[in-house]
Amino acid sequence: MRRTLSLVSALLVITLASAQSITFWTTEHQPERMVVQERIAANFLAATGITVDVVPVEESQLAERMTAAFAAGDLPDVIFHPVNYALTWAQAGILDTAAATEVIEDLGKATFGSGALELVAFGDEYTSVPTDGWTQLLLYRADLFEEHGLAPPTTFEAILDAVEALHDPPNMYGFVAATDPSQDYFMQVFEHFALANGVQLVDSDGTVTLDTPALVETLEFYQALAEASPPGNLYWLQSREMYQDGSAAMIVWSPFIFTSLVGLRDQFPVTADEPHYSGWLAANTGFVTSVAGPSHPSGAGWAQLQYLGITVDADIDAAQAFVEYLLGDGYLDWLSMAAHGKFPVRRGTLEEPDRFTQGWSNLEIGVDRFAPLADFFPDEVIQSIVEGLETGSRWGFAQGQGDLVGRLYGTRIMSELVRDFLDGRRDAAETATVLQQRVDALR
Repeated sequence: MRRTLSLVSALLVITLASAQSITFWTTEHQPERMVVQERIAANFLAATGITVDVVPVEESQLAERMTAAFAAGDLPDVIFHPVNYALTWAQAGILDTAAATEVIEDLGKATFGSGALELVAFGDEYTSVPTDGWTQLLLYRADLFEEHGLAPPTTFEAILDAVEALHDPPNMYGFVAATDPSQDYFMQVFEHFALANGVQLVDSDGTVTLDTPALVETLEFYQALAEASPPGNLYWLQSREMYQDGSAAMIVWSPFIFTSLVGLRDQFPVTADEPHYSGWLAANTGFVTSVAGPSHPSGAGWAQLQYLGITVDADIDAAQAFVEYLLGDGYLDWLSMAAHGKFPVRRGTLEEPDRFTQGWSNLEIGVDRFAPLADFFPDEVIQSIVEGLETGSRWGFAQGQGDLVGRLYGTRIMSELVRDFLDGRRDAAETATVLQQRVDALR
């Protein structure tokens, strides 16, 4: 039954009916996160009389288990899932897209980040309800940029200007680019810059669209970053270590760097702080979420996003009520499970537009010690980080080609070919052509 009543009225009807129970599959299976989700379920039960059975599922088993449950007619009511599965499951008839769209409209479409919604657009509907995510960050030494009169690194041109001004090895490397083809980090960083220059993996028909001047530009830009980096196979470990010891002017990293950057994780010390004070490097770090290349002036970011899907086997009213509760009264509790990696894709309510953004900034992060992000960064920095989800994008998912993206990452074809280019085995134009052919063969 589709919703024709307000949420309050619908909840009242449900509460007065016979006892109800729904099943919620979650990939947040760590014991401490299960405690939080059980608490949310208990609070929802107290508010509505609906029991939620929280079932942990390993993400690596998610696709297989969903396929089996669909075949058996025994799908969960609600499922927490990454963007990778959204369009595939909607096309297979697993997700109730109308139910998800009603929730988004009831909560207020304007309260969600537009990028998170665009990735799961399904005709005039949405496959799932955006829940949380994180956006890849370009970290830069704001103090050095100011000292040299450099513009923030929001464009390819500005990044290369900064490299030219600040590159002084071995004291300072202008950039630490990802160059190890065995690491997903390489693909994430390269995809980020390709999106920034308007390069798409496929078009709306699913045709591979890599052999373009924009990709050639991106390859040549990336080559310049690699030349400003230390030699060898570099990945997330070296980039973090070098930035935190003060020998890198710019790196690309996920927000999971926050716990070490602000001194809350002893395993990765910030040695650049030692001549100054604890938190010095964090205070002198700027963050960029959206970069623009010469072929794409509006720019783009790279985001990893998570969603709540309502399945076709669900008790629709009860499932919708739970999703709305989780994204309302239970939302800050949900984000608290890992605040440094769970950015609020719903920034607030229609009445309080910044309710969740502000609340999130005061949630504690850390490993060996804990403190709110707001203790280290001003409001404008926190707002800019969250706003990255507005422009965050990914290859292939909006075109229903999530499986192709998975194969691209899994086979390492692109990262290996880009590394061959960096090593001088092909030029940029030839690399773009070979990438087109090799990725097309994956389809």
